[in-house]
Amino acid sequence: MNTRKIKIVKTPKVVFALCMLILLGSAGCNNILDDVENLGQYPPDKVWGSEVLANAYLTDLYASTLPSWPVNSGVYVDECGPGVITTDFITSQNGTFKYWPYSTIRRINILFQEIENGTLEDDVRNTIKGQAYFLRAWHYFKMVSYYGGVPIIKEPQDLDVDLMVGRNTTAECFDFIIEDLDAAYQLLPSRFKNENFGRIDKAAVLAFKGRVLLHKASPQFNPSNPYDNSYWQEAYAANKTAKDELNNWGYRLADTYDAIFKEEQNDEVIMATVYVNPGKTNGRQEHGVRPLSESKNSTGLDQPIWSFVEAYPMVDGKKPGESANYSYDVQTYWQNRDPRFYATIAYNGALFELGAQAERRQYTTFDLVPSTLANVDDIFGEKQTFGRTGFYCRKGLEEELPATEVETNSTDWVEIRYAEVLLNFAEAANETNKSDEAIAVLKLIRKRAGIEEGADGMYGLSADMAREELRDAILAERRIEFAFEGKRFDDLRRTRRWHLLDGTRKYGLEAFVKDEYVDAEGNLTKTDLMPEDFTYTVREVINNIPEMVVPESYYFYPLRLSDLEKNPNLEQNAAWGGTFNPEL
Repeated sequence: MNTRKIKIVKTPKVVFALCMLILLGSAGCNNILDDVENLGQYPPDKVWGSEVLANAYLTDLYASTLPSWPVNSGVYVDECGPGVITTDFITSQNGTFKYWPYSTIRRINILFQEIENGTLEDDVRNTIKGQAYFLRAWHYFKMVSYYGGVPIIKEPQDLDVDLMVGRNTTAECFDFIIEDLDAAYQLLPSRFKNENFGRIDKAAVLAFKGRVLLHKASPQFNPSNPYDNSYWQEAYAANKTAKDELNNWGYRLADTYDAIFKEEQNDEVIMATVYVNPGKTNGRQEHGVRPLSESKNSTGLDQPIWSFVEAYPMVDGKKPGESANYSYDVQTYWQNRDPRFYATIAYNGALFELGAQAERRQYTTFDLVPSTLANVDDIFGEKQTFGRTGFYCRKGLEEELPATEVETNSTDWVEIRYAEVLLNFAEAANETNKSDEAIAVLKLIRKRAGIEEGADGMYGLSADMAREELRDAILAERRIEFAFEGKRFDDLRRTRRWHLLDGTRKYGLEAFVKDEYVDAEGNLTKTDLMPEDFTYTVREVINNIPEMVVPESYYFYPLRLSDLEKNPNLEQNAAWGGTFNPEL
């Protein structure tokens, strides 16, 4: 094995199969590592006495933990179509929103138990342990955000023994998560870069801790006292520390909104799942996000719905219809919008230069079929029989890829970026009566977005917002800033705002070529059609898709029935027929 491959094994960029070959000693692999005598057996003293093997074990834990691109997650909220949440979408019998990663937690606990008996150098051992503490905290936080309190397991159980313990309280679980994150912080370097980029460091720990404590303080866990509980001060302190320390370590907002995903390892990226070509590609599933005319095998993912398109401010930061500087009309909806709109939304007639096709425009209308300007699978309107909205998402795409190579997209998934740290801080600041600090963050985010400052220097914001108004403004900013990054669902859930979805339906925008560009025989007289060469009608995405129904019980999901049957010591959540209270 050459030096380059050894470096890959020691970082999260490793291909999962290579890890398993190292760890399990598959037949015919005697040349994988020159200094390994017998790949068929790896007793603990062998694994925990070798930096390469110990890091390979850790890499396998990364592969079982790190999230990937949240493709089509917006169908569960007011972001994309055509799917909806309805009654019985989540049950204790199905696998929807179920997460029970105790097999991975067992392997993390094995690491903690065995590494102390190994012969690794202290700095190597501590760095591995620090990352493992974070990974365990990650799994527990996801479970707690789903269910509330779950069993806390700190030591590995025997392979032939089921998990036969009861649930800890939600408060105990939050304490345990913070305990693991604090332990991780003590053992890790401030910031990993270059060949170690993608590994968990102090920066990721602090940013994630701020996210965890924001959830702990939230209305989801404190419905009887949602915004005046003592946890908000804790969340403020953690997010301020994260903001200040990350700033000291060189983190900042990327120069442009576009650069966040286009310029990998930029200074806004705090925690990322790394994709490389060849070896680990298509995390973005670009083949499904693109229109089929410029892709293969799939289409229809992450298609923005009309209400989301309308949510973007005007370029002066005011809501559509409320700007004194820029008029708004459905027939010219794309004009003078927040620059993040153009970085995220591909609309009818817009430049969408996929496959490096200069001046290529995207069309989504039946009027152009069978014209070469559009493909029947890319359209939206009355005649469609499948989910289209009239829009496409362009965030995270490698637009220069030809259709034949669309599945080689290797854009990293950025799970935590500096903008989230800032907005988490702003939210906690507002709830602890520090509105000036919260507004300063919103102005910074909008300035980077390219929104006009305005004569008052407020970037379209009101200077005298009350606490409730500023709360709404922060959540509205998060909706735009983190479009198609999987955060809208969590934001509505943790703030107990399902009522914004309940009873809603999903709409798209249908385009029709204006009469002056069609001759008496129905042929187009103009081929370079622009967005203004169409008229637009708001239309329901698919008429037989029901309206959204989001019960109160969905704020905490039910434990899966099969897990309850295996372990009689588990209690089901109270809203699902049990006795366990998942709230704080």
